Amino acid sequence: MNLKIGIVGLPNVGKSTLFNALTKANNAAAENFPFCTIDPNIGIVEVPDERIEKITKIVEPLKTIRSAVEFVDIAGLVKGASKGEGLGNQFLSHIRECNAICHVLRAFQDDDVHHVDGVVDPSSDWEVILTELVLADLQSVDKQLDSVSKKARSGDKEAKIDLCILEQVKVALEDEILASSLDFNEEELIAVKRFCLLTMKPFLIVANVAESQFSEFNETKFRSKINADPAIPIIPVCAKIEAELIDLSDEEAREFLSEIGAKKSGLENLVQTSFDLLGLQSYFTAGVQEVRAWTIRQGSTAPQAAGEIHTDFEKGFIKADTIAYKDFIEHNGEAGAKEAGKLRMEGRDYIVQDGDVMHFKFNV
Repeated sequence: MNLKIGIVGLPNVGKSTLFNALTKANNAAAENFPFCTIDPNIGIVEVPDERIEKITKIVEPLKTIRSAVEFVDIAGLVKGASKGEGLGNQFLSHIRECNAICHVLRAFQDDDVHHVDGVVDPSSDWEVILTELVLADLQSVDKQLDSVSKKARSGDKEAKIDLCILEQVKVALEDEILASSLDFNEEELIAVKRFCLLTMKPFLIVANVAESQFSEFNETKFRSKINADPAIPIIPVCAKIEAELIDLSDEEAREFLSEIGAKKSGLENLVQTSFDLLGLQSYFTAGVQEVRAWTIRQGSTAPQAAGEIHTDFEKGFIKADTIAYKDFIEHNGEAGAKEAGKLRMEGRDYIVQDGDVMHFKFNV
């Protein structure tokens, strides 16, 4: 399952520095002037998950493959992007290709790092970003309304549904309400995806803070300051700290984080939060050749989970030998879990639980 998160924000808020740290590579330009990032930088990041480390320790496979998220560092947005200002058209087209949007807001003061508006104000930055996304969607909705209206007048049933949805979205956007805030039924949610609306995408916010603020970050206070929806996750990250962690071993990084009073790096929280935001979970396959995490949507059935490995597994699904993660660890692997009666044979209607260790039987 391909997951793509777009990293966006105004110029010089720390997007590219964050991206470089996130991907542990210095391949994204991070100079101190607007639009130093023009074409998007793309990096694949493993999802931190201590469960796969514990499974690997028990099984001792030849290789271990973790879940991954693709992050895209997109050129800085400015006021007027929806009208083509700055690199607006490129910016907006790149966002449309992403599953979710990570908004980087600058919350640190540094006279040596220029802010595009001359003053550091995360509340104002957040307002600019949302306004531009709303305006871009309004333009898109107006264009689509023209073609959908003609089809609806001719009696097209699907077009009539689309027309109703677009009219609801237009009214909401004109009131500066995100499309994602609307109460769509299941059929409408499927239909609205066809319109590729930016304000329907899940959001998360990264507060790029100073080193002194990182361990004592107050999410409630920051959320109130920028007036963000309670449903939008906010993660504090200090891009400078994350950049320093790049050159440290895992053990050295843990010691460093402990010294500054942090349990996890901001980037670990960011990757895991992005994974959770999209309603995803992992199950594992474990054998001497390979231990692997597979990404599926929450609520997936056993055949659907099998289909992530190969479509033939889903088509010819017979059953799934399943062990809950905690039982796999507690009984030191498959043999111990089976002996303790913890290995279950699940059928087509089984809803896969996060962390299940599974082996599929199929026939094609």
